[in-house]
Amino acid sequence: MKVYQTKDIRNIALVGGAKSGKTTLAEDMLFEGGIINRRGSIDDKNTISDYRPIELERENSVFSTVMYTEFNDKKVNIIDTPGFDDFVGEVTAALKVADTAVMVINAQNGVEVGTEIGWRNTSKLNTPVIFAINHLEHENSNFDETIRQMKTQFGGSLSIIQYPVNPGHGFDTVIDLLKMKMFKFPEDGSKATITDIPDGEKAKAEELQAAMIEDLASSDEALMEKFFENGTLTEDEMRQALKVGLRTRGLFPVLCVGAKHNMGVNRLLEFICNNAPAPDEMPPVKTTSGKEFNCNPTGPVSAFIFKTSIEPHFGEVSFFKVYNGEIDEGADLVNSKTDAKERLGQIFAVYGKNREKITKVLAGDIAASVKLKNSPTNTTLNTPKLSDDAIVPIEFPEPKYRVAVKAKNQADDEKLNSILTAMHKVDQTLVVQYSKELKQLIVGGQGELHLNVTKWQIENLDKIPIEFLAPKIPYRETITKPAKSMYRHKKQSGGAGQFGEVHMMIEPYTEGMSWTTEFPVRGSEEIKLEWGGKLIMNNSIVGGAIDTRFMPAILKGVMEKMEEGPLTGSYARDIVFYVFDGKMHPVDSNEISFKLAGRNAFKEAFKNAGPQILEPIYDVEVLVPEDRMGDVMTDLQGRRAVIMGMDREGNYQKISARAPLAEMNKYATALSSITSGRAMYSMKFAEYANVPPDVQQQLLKAYEESQEDED
Repeated sequence: MKVYQTKDIRNIALVGGAKSGKTTLAEDMLFEGGIINRRGSIDDKNTISDYRPIELERENSVFSTVMYTEFNDKKVNIIDTPGFDDFVGEVTAALKVADTAVMVINAQNGVEVGTEIGWRNTSKLNTPVIFAINHLEHENSNFDETIRQMKTQFGGSLSIIQYPVNPGHGFDTVIDLLKMKMFKFPEDGSKATITDIPDGEKAKAEELQAAMIEDLASSDEALMEKFFENGTLTEDEMRQALKVGLRTRGLFPVLCVGAKHNMGVNRLLEFICNNAPAPDEMPPVKTTSGKEFNCNPTGPVSAFIFKTSIEPHFGEVSFFKVYNGEIDEGADLVNSKTDAKERLGQIFAVYGKNREKITKVLAGDIAASVKLKNSPTNTTLNTPKLSDDAIVPIEFPEPKYRVAVKAKNQADDEKLNSILTAMHKVDQTLVVQYSKELKQLIVGGQGELHLNVTKWQIENLDKIPIEFLAPKIPYRETITKPAKSMYRHKKQSGGAGQFGEVHMMIEPYTEGMSWTTEFPVRGSEEIKLEWGGKLIMNNSIVGGAIDTRFMPAILKGVMEKMEEGPLTGSYARDIVFYVFDGKMHPVDSNEISFKLAGRNAFKEAFKNAGPQILEPIYDVEVLVPEDRMGDVMTDLQGRRAVIMGMDREGNYQKISARAPLAEMNKYATALSSITSGRAMYSMKFAEYANVPPDVQQQLLKAYEESQEDED
C-alpha cells in the first residue's frame, strides 16, 4: 500500500440509526475501492465491519470498526459506528478524528431517534455532514417525506445533490443535479449507465438544480454576488461552494444510495473525494497548552490514540490519528501523560479484523499499532520536542445507568474484576469501580442495553455466570443539634485490665463556625474526609484528666464510627466533637481502652444529636421532544425531582432538574419508554441533602432488619 499525502486523505465516520445500512454501505465502499473482491452481508454474517461475536449474535454494530478504501488516488478512512445511543461512546470517539460524518438515513423510516442522536453529536463537535438516503428500493421508502422531516429537524441548509426517479420496488435510477445527468444502475450494482436527463424529468431537475445552486451560493458571500449577477454558478464555482459550505457546516449535501445492491456508492465515494475536506483543510486541533496542529507532515510528530481494541490471537490494538508530522515503522515516541517511551514497532492500515503492514503514515492519516506498553485511549504520543503537550482529550459521557455486579461463583470474583478492567480499556463509557463504602462492585454504562451486552460477553465469551443487583445508595449521616455523652470502658481479665472514660460533646459543623464557649479549646485537629465533609476534634481537657497521648486513640475510635455511621452504617460527615473530661487508671489505661471509650461515647452522643440521613442529589438535564414534555415532567416529579428550569435547544426542550440518586435507578429505561427513545439525558452529582422524614424512617427500619438478619 502506498503512502498517502495529507491532501489525498479523507476521514469519514458513518453515523445514523440502527438498521439504516451503515455496515452494508461500508462493505460497498471497500468493494468499490478493490480492498475486498466480494461484498458480505449482515444476513450471512460475513461483513468486514460487525465481525465480533456479540455483533454477529445481535446483527447490528456494538463497537465502531475502523476501515479504509482507495478511490481515485485518494485514501478514504472509514469508521462505521453503532446506531444505538447506549453505544454513543463509540460515536464520540469516531467523530473526534473524522473530518466528515456521512449520516445514513433509512428512507422507509425517515428521521429516526438514531438520526437525531447522530445529528446532536455532529453539532456538538462541529463536524461537517453529508446525508446519504438509503433503502430506496423498499416499497415503503418515501424520499420526499424524508426530506421534509430532515428540513424540520435540521433546518433549511440541506442541499439536494441527487434525487431518486423511481423509489420503491425496482429502484435503479437517480438524477444527479451537479452533473445534470441520469444514473441508471444494473441489478447487480455494477457501474451505472450515465445518460442525459429524459424530457419527463427535465423540469423537475432544473427546478431542484436552481434551488441547489442558490443553497450553494448562500454558503459564500462572493459566490452569492456572482449568483445574483449571473443567475447561476459555473461547475467550478459550485464545487468551490460545496467545499466551503460543507467544511463550515453552512450546507449539508444530500445524496442517494441503495447500499443493499451497491447502487450510487461509487458516486458517493467520488463526491467525498472531490468535496469532503482533507485533514489539513479542517480547523486546527488544539492541545492542552493552547498550541494548534493543522496536520503539517513536516512538523514535530503528535499522534492521538482514539480507540483501543483487544483482538483474539493478536492482543491489544491501538488506533491513532496523526495530527502532525509523519511516523515511520519502529518510531520512538513519548507518552505525554507518563513521559514513558513507546515504540511503534509495527504500523498497520486496518479494515475490520484484517491488517496490512505499512512503513510510514503521514499527518491526517489513521493507522494502528499493537502491544503498546501503557498508552490507553485518549493518550497523545509525541516526539520529545513536544514534551508533555497533549491533544485535547475525548469527552466521554458520564454513566447514566448503574448496576452492582457479582460472579455467581465467588471463586470467579478476581477474574471478573480483570475482565471488566479490560472491557473498560475498549469501552471508556463502561466505568467500573469497587465501592468500599457500599461493599459492591459497581458498573456504570449508558443504558440497560449497554450493560446487558456487557453481561452477554462476560457469560458467553469468558464463561463466567454473573448477576446484576440494584446498587446501594451512598447515603451520609450527620447531626442537627449538640449532644453530650459519657462512656466508660472497663475490662478486667486476670492480669492488666482496660480502663478509659471519655466525656464528649458533639455539634454540627458548618463552614466558618466558631467553637462553643462552654469548653476551652486547647488544641484542634481538622480532618477532611475522603467521602466529603469534615470532622473536627477539639481537645478541651483541663487538669490532665486524660493524658494528651491518648487523644489520637480517641480520634481513631471516633473515625471508626464515622466510617460506619450509627444510623445505617453509612459514612458520617460534618461533625465537631469536644473531649472535655474523662478518667484514667495508672495501670489499666491504654490506647485500646480510650479508642473504645471514644468510639462508644461518640455513638451515644450521635443518637441524641438529632441524627439526619443525607442522600446524594444529582443535576439532571433531559432533552425531550416538545410533545413529550408533560409526560417527562410528571415522571420526574414522581421521582422527588425539583424542576429548576426549561429552555429550548434546537427542536428540543431542555428540562433542568435536581433529583435524588435513589429515585433514578433505571431512569434510562423509563425515559426511553415514555418518549419512544427520542429523549436523552445526563446526570452530574450536585450535593448531599436531607432525606424526607418518611424516607428516613424507611431507611432506619430497613437497616435494623438487615442487622437482625445478620445476627
